[in-house]
Amino acid sequence: MTRPSSDALYERACKVIPGGVNSPVRAFRGVGGTPVFFKQANGAHVTDVDGNQYIDYVASWGPMLQGFSFQPVVDAVREQAQLALSFGAPTEIEIDMAELICERVPSIEKVRMVNSGTEATMSAIRLARGISGRDKIVKFEGGFHGHGDSLLVKAGSGVLTLGLPDSPGVPADLAQHTLTLEYNNLAAIDQVFDAYGREIAAVIVEPIAGNMGCIPPVPGFLESLRTQTANHDTLLIFDEVMTGFRVASGGAQQLYDVQPDLTTLGKIIGGGLPVGAFGGSAEYMDQLAPVGSIYQSGTLSGNPLAMRSGFALLSSLDADQYRSLEQQTTRLVTELKKVARANGVDTVINHVGAMFSIFFTEQSEVTCFNHVNDADAERYRKFFHGMLAEGVYLAPSPFESAFVSTCHTDAILDETVMAADKVFSQFA
Repeated sequence: MTRPSSDALYERACKVIPGGVNSPVRAFRGVGGTPVFFKQANGAHVTDVDGNQYIDYVASWGPMLQGFSFQPVVDAVREQAQLALSFGAPTEIEIDMAELICERVPSIEKVRMVNSGTEATMSAIRLARGISGRDKIVKFEGGFHGHGDSLLVKAGSGVLTLGLPDSPGVPADLAQHTLTLEYNNLAAIDQVFDAYGREIAAVIVEPIAGNMGCIPPVPGFLESLRTQTANHDTLLIFDEVMTGFRVASGGAQQLYDVQPDLTTLGKIIGGGLPVGAFGGSAEYMDQLAPVGSIYQSGTLSGNPLAMRSGFALLSSLDADQYRSLEQQTTRLVTELKKVARANGVDTVINHVGAMFSIFFTEQSEVTCFNHVNDADAERYRKFFHGMLAEGVYLAPSPFESAFVSTCHTDAILDETVMAADKVFSQFA
C-alpha cells in the first residue's frame, strides 16, 4: 500500500507539532517508518487519508468495544451537540453515568469525572496521600499510569517505546517517593512492605498490565497486594483506564474478585471521546472538595458530549457480548499461535477478555517487564509492517495491547490469520 498523503501530512506536522504527533507512541519510533494518518472508520475497519482500508486492532487504544461509528453512540453525540457542547455546570447525564459506574464496578460507591486517564491517576494518588498523610507510592515496572510526575519512573507505553525509563522535568525530590517493583513478583511485595509499610500512601497497579503489552496477573499477585495494603493502612489503586468495562462489565476487579480502595477509569466511559474518572468508597471520595479538604477540579469535567457518548456505549453492553468478545479473542489467539508454530516462529501470545499481545520470544511465558524487554522487538517491527502491508493495523509499538471488538466477525478474524500466516512465512 502506498501512503503519499500520510507522508506529506507527517512532514507538515513535524514543522508545527513536536515529533509530528500529539502523543509519542503515534510517531512510529517503535516500529520505524512514517505514521499512518486516518480519515474515517466503521465497524472493525479504519481508512487512511490515501483511501487504504485496514482491519483495526488498536480500537482508539481500547474504547471501541462495539467497533467504530457505533450508531447509538453517533446518535447520542449528535443529539447532545444540538443541545449544547458544554456548560461547565451540572447536567443530568453526569448523574446517569455515575450511577451506571457505581452499579457495575464493585468497589465504587462514588465517582468523580475528569478529562483523561492521566488526570484520574494523578487525582487518585493525591487523594490517597491526603487520606493517609504519607508520601510514598508503589508502582510496577512497565506500568504506565499517565504522565504525572510521580508516575514517570520506569513507566510503560510510549516511555518504553522511546527508551526513556525516566523523564527530565520530574523533580528528584518527588521521584524518590516512588518505589518501583517487578510486576507479578509476590516476594518483592512482601519485601517493600517490610521495609516501608508505614510510609506507603498507595500502591497503584494495572490489574492486567496493558502498557507493556497484555500481561495477566499471576495467581496470588492481586490478592497479595490487597492483603499487604490492608495490613499497613495503605490504599490500593487499580488503574482500570484500559481494562475497565473491556475485560468484564465490572472490570478486572470483577474478573479476579479483588476489590481496590480506589479505581481509575477512562477511554471506554467516553465512548471514544476524551474522558476519565476515579472512584471508591463514599468515605474516601467524600474527602474531596467541596465536601472535604483535598482539592481536585476540572472546568469541563463531566462534559455532556463525553458522558452521553460513554453512556450510550456502556448501556449497549451485556453479559452475552462480553462472552462473545472473549470467545472471538480466544479464537484469534489460538489460530495465530498455530500459524506462528507452523512457520517456525517463536511467540508468546497473552490475552484476557478482548485484549491480546504478541511477543516474539523463545521463552515459555511473558509475565513481567524483563520478559517483555527480552523479547525480539525487531521481529515485532517486521511483523507490524508486514501486517500493515496486508491491510491489518496493529499498535505501532511492541509494548502495547491489541483489542478485539464485537465487529470482528469470523471472516475478519480469518482474514487476519491468513495475513499473519503470509507474514510469518517470510521470517525464515
